[in-house]
Amino acid sequence: MRHNARPYLHGPETVAMARAVEAGQYGHGPQADAFERELADYLEVDDVVAVSSATMGIHLALQACGVGPGTEVIVPSQTFAATIQPIVALGAAPRFIDHAPDTLCVEPAAVREAITPATRAVVPVLYGGRPVDLNTIAPELRRRNIHIIEDAAQAFGSRRIKGLATTVYSFGPIKQLTALVGGATVPRTSEEAKALRQMRCLGITSSQADRIRTTTYTVQGPGLRGVLPDVNAAVGRVQLARFTEVAARRIALWNAYAQALRGAPGVTLVDVGSDAVPFNCVVRVPGRDRVHKVLRDRGIGVGVHYPPNHLQPAFARWTRPLPVTERAAKEILSLPFHPAMAPDDARWTAAALLEALTNEVL
Repeated sequence: MRHNARPYLHGPETVAMARAVEAGQYGHGPQADAFERELADYLEVDDVVAVSSATMGIHLALQACGVGPGTEVIVPSQTFAATIQPIVALGAAPRFIDHAPDTLCVEPAAVREAITPATRAVVPVLYGGRPVDLNTIAPELRRRNIHIIEDAAQAFGSRRIKGLATTVYSFGPIKQLTALVGGATVPRTSEEAKALRQMRCLGITSSQADRIRTTTYTVQGPGLRGVLPDVNAAVGRVQLARFTEVAARRIALWNAYAQALRGAPGVTLVDVGSDAVPFNCVVRVPGRDRVHKVLRDRGIGVGVHYPPNHLQPAFARWTRPLPVTERAAKEILSLPFHPAMAPDDARWTAAALLEALTNEVL
């Protein structure tokens, strides 16, 4: 069972990549334009801005709403460092908060308590694919000019909660939908979409297609090189066309784990809810480090997602006590989770986990 940590490809991706290479357009081109339109149709939104990664998408969305020196961004510590680095890169301060113990996602009350006069944005992380609903405090955030930027890197295909958030997806190698690398941002307004497109192209106001037909161009403001290459967009288009199949396989696998672990002593399943296309299957277990070693020694690809950021050296200046996060960090264990796995694989892994836990107790 060696399926985890690699892209799940259907086959036509290689042909699509070859055709994109043969077309000779290696930056943002017609494949990326088509991918954006198809994503918007699938998500039932007005527009989607493709980017080189979710990290880039978060960076640009934060920059578009005025995050910079002297501002703060409320964010859970329990996330990948890619959520935090754009905040720091913009000169802002991450204000770490605890998550709910059963979902590992932030809740409105914790966000409200963390607000300061310097708060400019909130970045809820849709951990495991679970939607996060901040609509109960959205009016207050709007009054304070605080923007919601969803880190939905793990949540493509999950139900979108209608609200005022800018949403950022990842299309990395092991995400629900992969472009091998890449991401996309769902802007709130047409003005935001225009700003994101400009910033992803070094602040240049005109598209690449337009620039090659003229003798000059205008750099209007700050920006980075953050376009999604056509080769990657071609892969994403194939993936999107088959996404229903992948979503069903992920849901079935997660349900198989949930059934196999239901009532298991010492195991708490981190719930992703009924509206998610799960990214992973995470449990909380006692003696996690030893259990992790036992299962890895058996060739079972368990992992930990993630060590908390408020305890990382790079972010030490913003450390604050987060008891819920710190306790969960010692217990969380990610089980092998990949669309190529069958429900029987999940049941076998669950049995191995319970055996390891029994030995831990003994």
